[in-house]
Amino acid sequence: MKTILTTLFAITISTLSFAQNTDKVLARVSYNFTHTRDTLRRDNPYTENMLLIIGKNASVYTSYDRILRQLNLDKPSSTAPFKPVTQVDYFYFAKENEFYTREKIITEYLAKEVAPKINWKITKDTASFSGVHCKKATTYFKGRNWIAWFAPELPFQSGPWKLNSLPGLIVEAYDDKGEVKFQFAGIDNLDKQAITAEQQALAAHFYFGPTIKFPADAKLTTKPDLDKLKATRDRDPIGFAKASSPNDGRIVVMGSSMTGVSHNVINNPIELPEKKDK
Repeated sequence: MKTILTTLFAITISTLSFAQNTDKVLARVSYNFTHTRDTLRRDNPYTENMLLIIGKNASVYTSYDRILRQLNLDKPSSTAPFKPVTQVDYFYFAKENEFYTREKIITEYLAKEVAPKINWKITKDTASFSGVHCKKATTYFKGRNWIAWFAPELPFQSGPWKLNSLPGLIVEAYDDKGEVKFQFAGIDNLDKQAITAEQQALAAHFYFGPTIKFPADAKLTTKPDLDKLKATRDRDPIGFAKASSPNDGRIVVMGSSMTGVSHNVINNPIELPEKKDK
């Protein structure tokens, strides 16, 4: 317990104040995310609905399913536990070449790092996705060979997850083994008035506001410090919860799946070890 409290204190005092960068939201892009997390269960990959919110310079990639759950709009089965959803968000600032990972571990943290450099090779191949004309690009990144389709007519340098820096919005992307896929599911018309109860509820959510900005109570830290905190939590999750929780030590344990498949076994993460010869 003493070690856990020491770690929590250390990361708190190492946080820094920072100016909030804001950018007007210009579009919201939906993706169907598929990931073969467990190579022994290739017939049942993990799936999730994701959202990319983009402005002229900034973007944030988050879980649309998590937003629906926060607003009680996902309507889970009353007899089955929740399916797990992605708890990490990614902020990207093109001009500043900055990348932030937002993660809540009792407190909201933002881990700042230099945006990863991706060496894309643009090919002559073209394709259309829901009427959006795209060009093909390939790269080796984070241990995988990626194929991406980007739209030159949509002049945003953003894309799903950590994929970015092409001369156009990344509409679809997948690795050459088909183990990780980000499939285009549409672009929101921001001029359209909210007409359904779901749309009206979403309008009040932080990520459906008019600007891209950091959570007001987030603390800036470094990736090594955040990794250290997560390692402490993973070694003793119950002790960590007791040491950091204000609810008298009571611990709420979420279920793992609505389908009976936990998806908690991850022997095939998105990021794999880099090969030195690449």
